[in-house]
Amino acid sequence: MPAGNRIERLGRLIQEKIGGLIVDGTIKDPRVDSFLSVTRVDVSRDLSYADVFISSFKSEEGLAKGVEGLQSAAGFIQSKLAGVMRIRQTPRLRFHTDMGLRLGFELNQKIDELVKDKPETESD
Repeated sequence: MPAGNRIERLGRLIQEKIGGLIVDGTIKDPRVDSFLSVTRVDVSRDLSYADVFISSFKSEEGLAKGVEGLQSAAGFIQSKLAGVMRIRQTPRLRFHTDMGLRLGFELNQKIDELVKDKPETESD
C-alpha cells in the first residue's frame, strides 16, 4: 500500500525532526530538555494531525512537564517542520506521554538487582 508507506515515512521524518529540535535546544521552553525522547509518531490517514509520543528517564512529573512544554510549542514546531517537509499541509501536532522507556529502564534495574542478589551455584 503506497499510502500506508507514505504515512509511515512521514511519521519517521516527523519523529526525526522533532527529536533534532529537542536535542539542539531549538525549543526554548524551560520544561523541554534533552532527556526527552520521541518514541513514536502516529500520523492520521488524512494527514491532518500527528500524535507524538514522548518518553524520558526522568520522573513522571518531569515527563509530564516536558510534554506540556512541547504542546505549548506545537505551533513553533509545526512551522519548523513545514520548512523541511514537502507536503501541502503540515499535520497538527498532539503530544502524549509514553512511559515505555522509563518502565523498561526500571525493569532492567530490577532484573540486575535480582541477578546481583542471587547466590552463585556451583557448576558440575
